[in-house]
Amino acid sequence: MRDLRVLCLHGYHGSADILRGQMAPLAPSLRNVELVHLDAPSLAAGDFGWWHNPSRGWDRTRTWAMELFATQPRFDGVFGFSQGAAFAGLLAGMREEPDEHTIDFDFAVMVGGFKNDAPAHAPLYQHQFTLPSVHIIGRTDGVIPPRESEALAAQFENPVVLEHSGGHVVPGDAAVVGGLTAFLERMSRQAARLTGGDAVRGRQ
Repeated sequence: MRDLRVLCLHGYHGSADILRGQMAPLAPSLRNVELVHLDAPSLAAGDFGWWHNPSRGWDRTRTWAMELFATQPRFDGVFGFSQGAAFAGLLAGMREEPDEHTIDFDFAVMVGGFKNDAPAHAPLYQHQFTLPSVHIIGRTDGVIPPRESEALAAQFENPVVLEHSGGHVVPGDAAVVGGLTAFLERMSRQAARLTGGDAVRGRQ
């Protein structure tokens, strides 16, 4: 296996620092994951969120994402919470676009996510996503109803769905942590194979 590099996307009214705190329950299980927390570009302009309903500010965020993926070291995956999870879903849609070669990553983890039904986003949901994915859903989530997270999961082929009894949080219960850890280990082994890691170990 090898370490994974994961872009972390905060929620509406959130920030990189807030998401770090929200993800603290998962931290012990993410020892081999480099978490790259970034603020939405709106924060630098005194605004908040990745966009405002229905899609105001999306063009700014889309441009930011394309520049980020073009200039940063490659991300293996994307982790999103709430609106950040919806954004992760949109990035998966951008990744599927036939003329888009900038947005490239291998998996997504979405906590309390949803599909945004703005007309500007509709083209990104035209096809089912082939990207491996995990969807963490709180059965008592009063902010994003579970059915909305389930609709986002259904946008992906073979999604891994992990439910917990809590609300709109990043949970740390054993079942979720175990399921997420197993998924990330699988992604790490896959990344190692793609980069020749297994062959290197075989010669040692």
